[in-house]
Amino acid sequence: MAAAELAVPALAGGGGGGGGAGAGAGAPSGTVPVLFCFSVFARPSSVPHGAGYELLIQKFLSLYGDQIDMHRKFVVQLFAEEWGQYVDLPKGFAVSERCKVRLVPLQIQLTTLGNLTPSSTVFFCCDMQERFRPAIKYFGDIISVGQRLLQGARMLGIPVIVTEQYPKGLGSTVQEIDLTGVKLVLPKTKFSMVIPEVEAALAEIPGVRSVVLFGVETHVCIQQTALELVGRGIEVHIVADATSSRSMMDRMFALERLARTGIIVTTSEAVLLQLVADKDHPKFKEIQNLIKASAPESGLLSKV
Repeated sequence: MAAAELAVPALAGGGGGGGGAGAGAGAPSGTVPVLFCFSVFARPSSVPHGAGYELLIQKFLSLYGDQIDMHRKFVVQLFAEEWGQYVDLPKGFAVSERCKVRLVPLQIQLTTLGNLTPSSTVFFCCDMQERFRPAIKYFGDIISVGQRLLQGARMLGIPVIVTEQYPKGLGSTVQEIDLTGVKLVLPKTKFSMVIPEVEAALAEIPGVRSVVLFGVETHVCIQQTALELVGRGIEVHIVADATSSRSMMDRMFALERLARTGIIVTTSEAVLLQLVADKDHPKFKEIQNLIKASAPESGLLSKV
């Protein structure tokens, strides 16, 4: 869920008790000190004079992004001196003086349904490179499954974005992965695939709602990519049998952590059949032939 979707009740009126005078000592010129409270945490920071709801949300995310469950809705509240307690942030509120605000999760948790349709889905293939071959557990298996996913993407007309981590030193994508027809192959040094070129490419694809993500390493590039995408409001499906790490411990703990955040951890066959959804789909027979032989279990069954 994107920051803009965090819910704030619209109240009549503006203003609201801020408690304190002016910008205060230590604040940069043109900014106002604000105490940001979330759960048991309270962190002093500052925002530009006149900042509104959107900037407050951005600051909360920058301060507490790892603690915020993005699949819940929240209320932003302001501490009102006249009441001696927090009140819902008034409509049109702008920071003009020192104040305290807090982010309060609502009790209702949103359910991630995980529906996939070809028209709203993009495949992300992350760093399936030659230099990782000897180090990554079950690398041959995940290459095989990754190739199957890319074949399915071509059959269904789904865009594919491929990244390569520092290819000058780590080599290109392995030869077994057929990159015919992929939308982009991009080098990167950042661990996450969410680099400016990828964000620009996503913006050019209308109606993207879901990303199917696979590659290496599960606990580094895959995990960081998934968390960044979810933070931008994109639903993420991680293909467990097409992603791995050097350590099975890192791999399994990453998959467990990601599942707890509401990211869908799934399998290649489940993804491909969900995308066709009906035996009468014009591409069903092709997909059926693709998955006729079961995908290798890539070490997952021993951990169930």
